Amino acid sequence: MEAQPAIELEGVSFSYPDGRKVLKGLSLAVSAGERVAILGPNGAGKTTLALHLNGILQLQQGRITVGGLEVNGANMAEVRRRVGLVFQNPDDQLFMPTVGQDVGFGPANLGLTAAEQAQRVGDALDKVNAADFVDRTPHHLSTGEKRRISVATVLSMRPKVLVLDEPTSGLDPLGKRELVELLQTLEPAQLVITHDLPFALELCSRSVIMSGGKLVADGPTANILADRDLLSRHRLELPFGFEINSRPLDPPC
Repeated sequence: MEAQPAIELEGVSFSYPDGRKVLKGLSLAVSAGERVAILGPNGAGKTTLALHLNGILQLQQGRITVGGLEVNGANMAEVRRRVGLVFQNPDDQLFMPTVGQDVGFGPANLGLTAAEQAQRVGDALDKVNAADFVDRTPHHLSTGEKRRISVATVLSMRPKVLVLDEPTSGLDPLGKRELVELLQTLEPAQLVITHDLPFALELCSRSVIMSGGKLVADGPTANILADRDLLSRHRLELPFGFEINSRPLDPPC
């Protein structure tokens, strides 16, 4: 029997209270272990999509499943364990006096023993190469260090899916390189919302473009980024001098 997708959306639509429709019948499936970049202009609905995946925004129309488990009120605790959301600003995610307490916050709320919590914290910090940060104050860390600890706070929940919103924001070139190398080592499926097209190319073999609340392209990242007309139509642009040798995508349906 074919494995369940890590994340599957079917016909998802969403409007804010002012009547503005942000998602319009969006469907997408991501396999276990797959890394997918979500590209698109500001206002395309990317962050709104991300906030649906672990129930921060309530589904209005359509269906979302995580490993076959439907995202709804009855399943919300397990959904939030399975889907880890890493916010664009690490300071929105780090709020405890020490790194160890931040990384252990989620496991503590699962009712685990102190020994199990400590094991989760140690494992998560090891994965982001920050074992010696456990007693440090989060807000004294650099942006790159905060980003790694933010990832650790969701890894401690042992999720099936990581959703990262603009993970390269505020990082210098070396910080981006270190983040790529970190994310490449992680097992969960990853949805990476980013305007950083070279970062998407390096990390994700597949990309989708969202525009106006819809998916307008889906394919190999190299092919998508080689299609300059497609990028231009959706207000995306590669850095000056950045070239990709690949055939353009077929026009989207």
